[in-house]
Amino acid sequence: MEEEIQKIAPNPYLYYYNHMSNETNKDDNIITAVLPGFMELTPKDQMAFDRMKDIIALTYKQFGFISIDTPAIERSEVLLAKAGGETEKQIYRFNKGDNDLSLRFDLTIPLARYVAEHQQDLVFPFRRSQIAKVYRGERPQKGRFREFYQCDIDIIGRETLSLMNDAEIPSIIYSVFSKLDFGPFMIKINNRKIINGLLESMGVAELGVEIMRTIDKLDKIGKEEVSKMLVEIGVPENVLPGLFNFINIKGSNEDVLYTIAGLSDKLITRSELFDAGVEELSKVIKNIKLFGIPDKNISIDLSIARGLDYYTGTVYETKLTDYPQVGSVCSGGRFDNLAEKYSDKKFPGVGISIGLTRLFSQLKDAGIIDAAAGASTPTKVLVIPMIENMEVPFSIASKLRDAGVPTEVYFDDVKPKVKLAYANKLEIPYVILIGDDELSAGKYMLKDMVSGEQELVGEQELVARLRV
Repeated sequence: MEEEIQKIAPNPYLYYYNHMSNETNKDDNIITAVLPGFMELTPKDQMAFDRMKDIIALTYKQFGFISIDTPAIERSEVLLAKAGGETEKQIYRFNKGDNDLSLRFDLTIPLARYVAEHQQDLVFPFRRSQIAKVYRGERPQKGRFREFYQCDIDIIGRETLSLMNDAEIPSIIYSVFSKLDFGPFMIKINNRKIINGLLESMGVAELGVEIMRTIDKLDKIGKEEVSKMLVEIGVPENVLPGLFNFINIKGSNEDVLYTIAGLSDKLITRSELFDAGVEELSKVIKNIKLFGIPDKNISIDLSIARGLDYYTGTVYETKLTDYPQVGSVCSGGRFDNLAEKYSDKKFPGVGISIGLTRLFSQLKDAGIIDAAAGASTPTKVLVIPMIENMEVPFSIASKLRDAGVPTEVYFDDVKPKVKLAYANKLEIPYVILIGDDELSAGKYMLKDMVSGEQELVGEQELVARLRV
């Protein structure tokens, strides 16, 4: 642990004591601060985080996606079958007995194993969602974590998968981010076959994966740095102007499609892959309109390549218009060879992922999410008994819960003002006070903690008024 912290500060203990001065330790030798690259939230922040997660999960469910839960630990051979290089360096890998094990670093490869393993039990197209933590042993920095939530959906076919699914995915993205309400956003779309076909015509197809990984950094590091990196990996300098001119084609979606379709005959070498990509993108853009997404929220962007090499067709990136510094908030695409390492069957798919931990962290730092303005507890009603017999307080709490009202009962024997202070600190909107006088009257004191108003209310009316 100290070795990792050393990257941030020369003296790890000094770093913790200087930057985490609010912590109190029973033993001075035990550091209670969370490890670098891991996010641990206070109750208010956790409530805000959970609201985002719940919105995403509910939206996925509304579109008919089935939630699955794959193990956090997989056999290393499974996770590394479709990965290597940087991924192998970042993976958390360990031995337990004779087993070579690793923590999952994404949710897509476990999905591939899952589909191969359970293919006889699945109905295709298989619509799957998964919201879970993944782990990457990379150097932690702002907006980048070693443990983080991903919120994934994928539509998996057997042998074939209609392009209509590629058109539906943006409608799900649109629904999610409309509900999250972080302001205007743009869903950018492209097709990997187009740029692969272009590179094929330029004679640099063998560098395709590396070129796309480099182009994918264009927004982050700029054209000049990307140009240097492209030359370093072996792209001839005379190829760069044509490449940049192509990915900089702008205009309405119809104008971009018209322009790139006209380029087919002008390529150095005619590429069937290029033509297939243009045709697919045209169909997807046409069908997106059927889902009612406003034109202002969909844009063809030929610079969108997605660095991962398993994407084979449509690719997506979503960005918040007013907060470009946050980067992509949702990305994904089409992959035609999902389970090729685990099965001789073909399982084409299309999907997206939202890096929830990173997104929450970035939006909170940017002031877009104000957790301080939110609730500190899901409790809507606090029942405060001022009698020894707990039968009635428990009965009322139970009836409120049955009516869908989050309710808790205060048990500690302290002064009433302490109990009310508890409700105030947690910003619980309502308190029900139950004393001997209330029991005699058959009514209970309902106090609005925001307005300060209170009145005696019968049990049935109480439940009716507080029902969600």
